[in-house]
Amino acid sequence: MRIDLHTHSNVSDGTQTPATLVAAAAAARLDVMALTDHDSTAGWAEALSAAKTHGVGLVPGMEISCKTARGVSVHLLCYLHDPLNAALLEEITKAKDARLSRAERMVERLSEDYPLNWDDVSAHVAPGATIGRPHIADALVAAGIVSDRNEAFANILTSHSRYFVSHYAPDPVLAVELVRAAGGVPVFAHPVASARGRVASPGTFHDMIDAGLLGLEVDHRDNPAQGREWLRTLARDNGLLTTGSSDYHGAGKPNLLGENVTAPEVLDLLVAAASGSEAYLP
Repeated sequence: MRIDLHTHSNVSDGTQTPATLVAAAAAARLDVMALTDHDSTAGWAEALSAAKTHGVGLVPGMEISCKTARGVSVHLLCYLHDPLNAALLEEITKAKDARLSRAERMVERLSEDYPLNWDDVSAHVAPGATIGRPHIADALVAAGIVSDRNEAFANILTSHSRYFVSHYAPDPVLAVELVRAAGGVPVFAHPVASARGRVASPGTFHDMIDAGLLGLEVDHRDNPAQGREWLRTLARDNGLLTTGSSDYHGAGKPNLLGENVTAPEVLDLLVAAASGSEAYLP
């Protein structure tokens, strides 16, 4: 079986609708995929309908953007949680609202130096989507200011840029606790992706494990080889699941569906550990 547990649609910063994404997964000969849009479950229903049409298994999920007390970005994949859980939904809504105000402030700063306004960015955001820097990057590309998202993030949208604005994100330990309380399975996404910026300290890993972390996304293109070995050892020593995924974003990133996959026995354990919602596994 080919199982990819990390993909994004245009409900967050992917470039395909949930239905088109599922069709692409079928074309890539995936047996099972997870939809893990940033801070949103709005694509679940459409993805499920398409999964039934194409005969692709679907694990509904979400990717929660977190931040440690030291300002280190942590992404937490959340699978099969209750999408209506009040406590988790409140925290996610708070983060989404912060993302919106942050994007508006960044565009204000950018407009001082570039021919860019909020309408330009809004044109790249699907209705109800979780807005983020990738949408600003798409507007910069459309305006001819940069050639692609990678160039935008390497220069104009980097966290070291004068245009950058930080935003609220929950502490990863709190996020793990909320996911578990919502019946979901929390898995640390691309946890040693040092090329993206600072990575979490070993102490953060252990704090998250103590809070109920159940897995580590080990096989991901942004985790270096040495880091993957460290993650495998950490997982073995703490009884954690290890997953592999593409982090596919359509045309938004070079990542390909199924470039890393998860073992079927890991999927079985993940599904068995969840109680918030159900996977579709034809």
